Order: sequence, then C-alpha cells, then structure tokens
Amino acid sequence: MRGTAFLLALAATTVLAQDHKPMRPATDAEKQARAAVVIADYRYGDLLFENDRIAFRIYSRALEKVEPPSSSGIDVWGKRVRWPYMDRQLRTGDQHADHGEGLDFYNVGTGRGVGGLGIWHDDKLWTSRNYIRPRIEYTGPQVADVTVDYQAWPVDVARNVSETRNFRLQAGTNFLRMTSTLKSNQPGELIVGIGISKRPITGAPLGKIIKDEARARMSWWGPTDPAKGTMAAAIMVDPRTFAGFAEDADNYLILVRAKPGEPFVYHAGAAWDRGLDFTTREAWQAYVDGQQPSFRP
Repeated sequence: MRGTAFLLALAATTVLAQDHKPMRPATDAEKQARAAVVIADYRYGDLLFENDRIAFRIYSRALEKVEPPSSSGIDVWGKRVRWPYMDRQLRTGDQHADHGEGLDFYNVGTGRGVGGLGIWHDDKLWTSRNYIRPRIEYTGPQVADVTVDYQAWPVDVARNVSETRNFRLQAGTNFLRMTSTLKSNQPGELIVGIGISKRPITGAPLGKIIKDEARARMSWWGPTDPAKGTMAAAIMVDPRTFAGFAEDADNYLILVRAKPGEPFVYHAGAAWDRGLDFTTREAWQAYVDGQQPSFRP
C-alpha cells in the first residue's frame, strides 16, 4: 500500500513538473506594489510573501501528501525586479527556471531553509509539520503580513509543543521579521533552534558561515550554482535570550531561550547575487553587520 501511495505522489509531482505555461507579464498596477502575500490554493496552499528585494515561501499540510519530503522550513527565491512575481511564476508550473524576474533554486528539503525553527533537545532538533490556518493581515503595497499555526509536535518524550508565528516583511529590507509564540503541555523554558540549511543546492559544497556571538547573529554565503548563482542568508536573534550555536546534519543553528506563552522576535534575511542589491559576500556581510533590529514583540 505504501508503494502505491508513493507512486501516486510521484505521478502527481511529475504532472505538475510537465504542465508548464508561459509566465504572464506584470501589469502596471502590479508594478506599483513593493510587497505582497498570496496563498497559492492552485498549488497545495503554498504561502508566498515577498517585497521589493527578496521572496519567501512556506508550505501547507496539503503538500506533504504529494511532494515528500516537505518541511516547515522557509524557502527563499531570488528576484531581480522590485515588484511581486512569485504568484505569476509559480502558476507556470516551472518556478525553478529563470523567466526573467527571478527563480527558486534553493532546496529546503528537510532542513530549516532560512529561519525555520525547532526545539533543541538532547542535541537534536525537533520540528513541526507544515503550517495550518493562515491569516493574512496585509498584502501590500508596503507590507506583507501573515500569521499561521503549527500543530503540536513531540519533543522526544519530554513534551508536546505548538506554535503560532507571525511573518512580517516590509518594503526596503532583505530581512523578514518573525514573532513566535510557543505553547507546551509541560512547564519550563524551551531552547529554540533557528536554522539555515547547510546544503540547499544538491551535491554542492558547504557555503561560508560566520557566527557572531557578541551580536547574536549568523550569516551565510552559499555555494554557487554555475547556471543560477548564489544565495545568501542571515539570522539575527535577541542577545538577551541568545543561548549559543549548534549544528545538525541539515542545519546551522542559532539557539535562543523561550518561555511557553511568551512571544519572541527574530529576523531572517536572504539575498541573491544575481538580484539587484548584493553581488559579493563582502557586500552581504556589510549589510548584515549594519543591521540594528528591534526585538520587541
């Protein structure tokens, strides 16, 4: 029975991959927007949010059945236009190709992508399944703002944890602000691991990771795909709750202390060297170093 289910899922994925359509050009009205969020109900509820500099995607529970492995990590797309393009490109069925405005070649897999989280317990990261119950607050033109839930997941046998997370992406920045509120069926502090995927390009070497303990942040310049370029990423957390760095097979992790029921804020950023803003590792690192984020919920 399992084999049959797998073949059906593979067939569904293959149909999606072959059903390519031309990409519709942006209208004049669309070119005025600098931020947007869309629920792609035509592709299993992918949630797309972007601004004039960078683009992110998270996955719904529906996708788990047709494209395993699917994870609660955060996908990132490179872009070279200042207006929203993700929805139009995803509708082509060929988001991994460059249609002129950007592309998706960052493979989240089972990792955390750029800024996905889990609970760090017994030297292991325990993660949720994909998002449920999206609530869009703003869909542009200057702010993309959406809140989702993650159903309770086990942290070994110690406890079960659930999460509500707000994603807020303002125009003019490469950083996504996230506010996470965790709930637990057991009392006591949680150690949260927030990650950057180690190997988002299959078969590529590891990228360059810089860990800044004093400022509680880490930045990454990824390996280069000769045809598609290089992605960069960074995570910034509150130095007052910073609990160190860690790694697992899939992720570089920055750790923070959190209390159930009390929201905490962190920032995750990304860039593409073939986009409009950062073409070198040095330029990206200077941008990250210059950030002075707020961590007030």
